[in-house]
Amino acid sequence: MNNRKHNTYLPQSDIALQIESLVQAIEHSNTPAFRITHKRSGNERVEETRLSRYFTNIRQMYDLFDDRLPYDYSEHLLAFREACHDIGLELAPDGPRCLSRGLSHPQSMNLLAERIRELTRQQWYRRRGGDRRELAKQQEREITAYTDAVLSRYSRTTVVRLDLYYRSEAQTRLRIEQVFDDLDALISKHSRHPAFEHLTGYICALEQGDRNDGRGYHIHAAYFFNGNVVCRDVWKAIEITELWEAITRGQGYAHSCNHDKEQYGDECGIGQIHRADQSIRPHTHKAMKYLVKDGQHLRLKPAGARCLRKGTLSRVRRGWHSTTEPVAGSSVGSSHR
Repeated sequence: MNNRKHNTYLPQSDIALQIESLVQAIEHSNTPAFRITHKRSGNERVEETRLSRYFTNIRQMYDLFDDRLPYDYSEHLLAFREACHDIGLELAPDGPRCLSRGLSHPQSMNLLAERIRELTRQQWYRRRGGDRRELAKQQEREITAYTDAVLSRYSRTTVVRLDLYYRSEAQTRLRIEQVFDDLDALISKHSRHPAFEHLTGYICALEQGDRNDGRGYHIHAAYFFNGNVVCRDVWKAIEITELWEAITRGQGYAHSCNHDKEQYGDECGIGQIHRADQSIRPHTHKAMKYLVKDGQHLRLKPAGARCLRKGTLSRVRRGWHSTTEPVAGSSVGSSHR
């Protein structure tokens, strides 16, 4: 059995993605976690299968679930947690195993794989992915309508697009609750920080990087300003970046799409947008739809927390505003704070 990374500590985001990979691999395979044969001496001979590598960090996967706090989980994490519970998996020095059944760790992993495979065939599991894709489409429609309403408010609107990240050393210890706290802190600044003077709208989406980009938890953000007053979009992006760094106590940084507007060519939908120029609207819509794509959804979050936030147009005054409204189809309820 391969334990080459058994003691390597991985961030919460990475462990959640590893559970997703494990469940998906089991779902699409009929092989056991380990191939076990018994010798005449009574000992086991354990050989790896193509699934074995997905069990490398199984202890951290097991430890991810903390029932002291309520969370919403993706279908993959739910299937894993339920399977662990169903087979009576417990922690042991040689790795999680079914102590009450007297099974070894490899035997326990085989039983875990069998139960996960059964759960992935159930209707609730198969339905979740389709529900999430439908939610993303619904949010796209709402974000498009919201963007049109904001762009129609003034003759010119300055659009700033930022991606808010955490430095790699911070990602190691980062939990999803902290990211929601930082997002709440950022939104609370909308009504009183000079960087947001003449703000007419905003969209923020908390997301999770995939297994290859190494970005972990991050926030995609779009800010709309009265373009008759605010015309220096790059400088505004710098101001917001500095505020994000302050909120995260130096653990965060930002990528400004406005600094690289030239790469979009004639399809640029950020910067200063003229209300009368309808030809540019589809490009702005495209830039905003990126914020609600399905591929980077959170695999776990505090129960009821809203990953997508946007401003309330009806309560904007003199270009300042601080309120949010739920996006239809997103999680019901306020943020976890």
